[in-house]
Amino acid sequence: MITKDEVIRIGKLKKSHGIKGEISLVFDKPVYADIDTEFYFLDIDGIFVPFLLEEISFTTDTSSRVKFEDIDDEAKASQFANLHVFLLRKQVPEASDDDAYDWSFFIGYTVFDQHLRDLGVIESVDSATINVLFVVMKGEEERLIPATEDFIFEINDDKKIIRMNLPDGLIE
Repeated sequence: MITKDEVIRIGKLKKSHGIKGEISLVFDKPVYADIDTEFYFLDIDGIFVPFLLEEISFTTDTSSRVKFEDIDDEAKASQFANLHVFLLRKQVPEASDDDAYDWSFFIGYTVFDQHLRDLGVIESVDSATINVLFVVMKGEEERLIPATEDFIFEINDDKKIIRMNLPDGLIE
């Protein structure tokens, strides 16, 4: 079974399109649309289910219409509206130095502050505003921590740890 650590979110399905089972897919970044793949993973109740790609047609550099195998009508396609779309991390090229960070790469990493306190695991990234935020969960508690290079002083990819120097009062 594929785990959350093995995938990276690349977009979101929107509404069904037409009567043949096509559905709109909006990519989080144009670079994700350029990745050649035979399948996408959909997050269905926390399980990453692979769907074989039958056809894809691009409408812009970040949006397309996709047709998955065995999804042959509007009713079936509409069941997948608003689901997040993922690829295996190994399929996604690493960002070059001149690219902005793809903060969603750090989903699944544990965040520690400068006092070595475990703040929780990055569950998602909120990029709805100009200030990108890590959504960090520790048990039932959710913390929103700014995703900025200014606060990060160590990243350990082997252990999936980020150490941050956070301003006083930010997490209280």
